Amino acid sequence: MPQAHPTAPPSTAPPAVVDVSVCIANWNCCELLRRCLESLYDQPQGVSFEVVVVDNASTDGAADMIAAEFPGVRLVRNRDNRGFSKANNQAAALATGRYFFFLNNDTVVPPDTLRKFLEFAEANPAVGMVGPRLRGGDGNAQISYRRRPTLGALLHRVSLLRWTGLFRRAYYDYRRDSFDPEGVRSVEVLMGAAVFLPRAVFEDSGRWDEQYRFGGEDIDLSTQVGRRRELVYVGDVEVVHYGRVSSRKNIGFAAPNVAIGYVRYFRKAGAAPTALRVYKLFVTADAPVQCLGKCVQGAVRLLRGRPAKAHKSWLAALGLWHFMTRELVRFWRA
Repeated sequence: MPQAHPTAPPSTAPPAVVDVSVCIANWNCCELLRRCLESLYDQPQGVSFEVVVVDNASTDGAADMIAAEFPGVRLVRNRDNRGFSKANNQAAALATGRYFFFLNNDTVVPPDTLRKFLEFAEANPAVGMVGPRLRGGDGNAQISYRRRPTLGALLHRVSLLRWTGLFRRAYYDYRRDSFDPEGVRSVEVLMGAAVFLPRAVFEDSGRWDEQYRFGGEDIDLSTQVGRRRELVYVGDVEVVHYGRVSSRKNIGFAAPNVAIGYVRYFRKAGAAPTALRVYKLFVTADAPVQCLGKCVQGAVRLLRGRPAKAHKSWLAALGLWHFMTRELVRFWRA
């Protein structure tokens, strides 16, 4: 029988104001979420904090697990999947903290992480939002900040164009060449897996844009905060991020919404309508090509005795299939 964690504050009497409100949106990631909550409650964090979890109608028992094992969590049970942005805004609306820490459910937070964030934020009050170094479960540093994307950068991912090399430079500028895991620096976009910011900055920036369901919302929030304040990457604060584990578990939802999220971002950022139509055309034409390619790749990997890799290829094909068969109209309307 699972036991409630004794270090969790009683849910019936949360403090009037805490230093940090940890806000988590969850959907069908029970075991990952349990590990995340354990990392917060079972290790010292050095500040007063609360955790608010908004569960988007999970079917894997995640909400019941929270209620049974983490009674200190402020839990919201949505009747349907409202998406990442809406769930985070729901959590923020209930939160009492002076600072918000928006955290993915597929993360582990080391001891004193919240204290380090708070100390940095209070020593640098002009900074709008702070992000940590993200480290994967394999121990390797993940890309933790990026430049804002361009249409050219994303066109490089279209297999029909990749072979030409036309957009390779733009893609690597966006994805990789600008990332250095060491040090502290001003950046354009922080990864939404873990971002820390004052309540006032979050509210002044317009909160999470609820037009995004999953994908692109962290680029949008970074852009909105960055209009008035600096975004800072702090490399000596780490959060473990089991990247893509959550999205792979829900690939039929995640993959199409990521594609739609990029379109929403480009439209909001002022991309020319003609350029955006061309981008949509290439992505649409490329989807069946990539889907077939992933299926073949999966078969080859299986024949070579790499079933785990084959499974990843077939998941990618499934995401593309959902995009083509269920979400193409919404993609073009975005």
